[in-house]
Amino acid sequence: MESNVNVKIKKLIALVYGKDFSDAQLSVLKEKIGNAARVIHTRRKAKWDEQDVVLITYADQFIENGQKSLPILTRFFNRWLGTSFSHVHLLPFYPWSSDDGFSVIDYHRVAPEAGEWSDVAELKKSANLMFDFVCNHMSARSPWFKRYLNQESEFADFFIAVDPDTDLSAVTRPRALPLLTPFTMTDGSVRHLWTTFSDDQIDLNFASPQVLIAMVDVLLHYLMEGADYIRLDAVGFMWKAPGTTCIHQENTHRLIQIFRAITDEVAPGTVLITETNVPHKDNIAYFGDGTNEAQMVYQFSLPPLVLHSIHSRNVMALCQWAQKLTLPSSSTTWFNFLASHDGIGLNPLRGILPEQDILALVEKLQSEGALVNWKNNPDGTRSPYELNVTYLDALSHKNSSDSERQARFLLAHALLLSFPGVPAIYIQSIIGSRNDYDGVEKLGYNRAINRRKYREGEIDAELNDEGTLRNRIYRSLTKMIAIRRQQNAFHPDSDAIFDAPDEHVLKIIRIAENGERITALFNFDEQPQTIYVGINDGRELLTDSCIRGETITLNPWQVMWIKDI
Repeated sequence: MESNVNVKIKKLIALVYGKDFSDAQLSVLKEKIGNAARVIHTRRKAKWDEQDVVLITYADQFIENGQKSLPILTRFFNRWLGTSFSHVHLLPFYPWSSDDGFSVIDYHRVAPEAGEWSDVAELKKSANLMFDFVCNHMSARSPWFKRYLNQESEFADFFIAVDPDTDLSAVTRPRALPLLTPFTMTDGSVRHLWTTFSDDQIDLNFASPQVLIAMVDVLLHYLMEGADYIRLDAVGFMWKAPGTTCIHQENTHRLIQIFRAITDEVAPGTVLITETNVPHKDNIAYFGDGTNEAQMVYQFSLPPLVLHSIHSRNVMALCQWAQKLTLPSSSTTWFNFLASHDGIGLNPLRGILPEQDILALVEKLQSEGALVNWKNNPDGTRSPYELNVTYLDALSHKNSSDSERQARFLLAHALLLSFPGVPAIYIQSIIGSRNDYDGVEKLGYNRAINRRKYREGEIDAELNDEGTLRNRIYRSLTKMIAIRRQQNAFHPDSDAIFDAPDEHVLKIIRIAENGERITALFNFDEQPQTIYVGINDGRELLTDSCIRGETITLNPWQVMWIKDI
């Protein structure tokens, strides 16, 4: 008798593929799932809680000649970060050819310069792990693609060939680059292949059952290697249907439902996180019905909204947006972040802020040293889609003092840590990194501004030196994380009430299931603000001081976490 999961997968496959998915192929898929279930014995955490804080980092964030980078990262993590973070998101650590890892050559191997699977297992002794499942595309230098170019029958349908005269004007374009790239086959013929992101990132053809089987095999491998969280990279683009936008297609959601059913079967507790850098209403569609797609979605609107609020010194748009946030079920939550290996996406602001406010933010940050990436629109115009800048530099002016820079930065991260959901912090943020213009000039692309790699030990001295900005950022932020992880009220699922006592001050009240209550106050202005709070007996957690009275005065950029006693 078939299990409920197998019945669910079979129904989903029928909806996506109809009779194109043969009984023999279904048997292969079921066998792979069964084999993985028998191998995986490690239990995942049943759910998230206030202890969960994620570090985002490259596997080769720290390098040294003649040494593998993963063991160096593990040493750094254990020395500096192990008490602050429950999870480590390892950005793609597989062999790659471009895009700092997101052009994957071989999904099943660890990049030789990074180490081996045993090195990944060693890091897992110190933290839960999050892997990237780069499911939309792979490298033009991959063996799969070479076998396609060689016209091997097994790989005949792995990629998407399109007549270049096809009208693709409706297709959503995330880059100002050609959608189709010509490649010469072994027989001398030329095919124009779908390349959403670059000519080195060839889109996989999920309309082929063989591609689904191969990619499920990748997913199962990651689960067997111990991934607790799986990030579905660029997942919104997985299904192509010329004549449509080719993003957020119904079959894309069904494919995610297949991935969810499989992970629930073989590794219960695994969290799928969709990475869809799009307007908020499209982003939250990847929760599905609250039980059948992603358990978490990236909170893409948060980074640019916080940035806008700090530069405008006005919290009203942020507060109004946050007040409307709803989750479809108690088995879903937000994956919150401010900075990542990518830039700060602007599309998630669209529909929340007027376009002129978005363009004004772009112009202001450009004048302060940020770089901008653009996308092409169907009508032939172009729009800014991403700011490239470290979050530390994005928040302040070029001539800001270090004390003001630190205050604005901590305000933003206190907000991140106060927000409902699971917070994630990029390694460049917690070590206080500034814009890397040398990296941009050397590597030739804007995102390098926030992707600097370091020699082992290079920044340890600064982290130890109380006179450096790195030290002050690191010490303050790790202290804040430690306090946050001790409070039930900051559980991802705790109630959250958002209010703006005035246009400069945001108030978030978090209430735990056990009644524990924290009032978080944030002054987004450069002037002191006095507000009514009416707290009879409270303790401010960041300064460990008593709070009583009808009103409170917040200094410029000050944060308070006031816990009811």
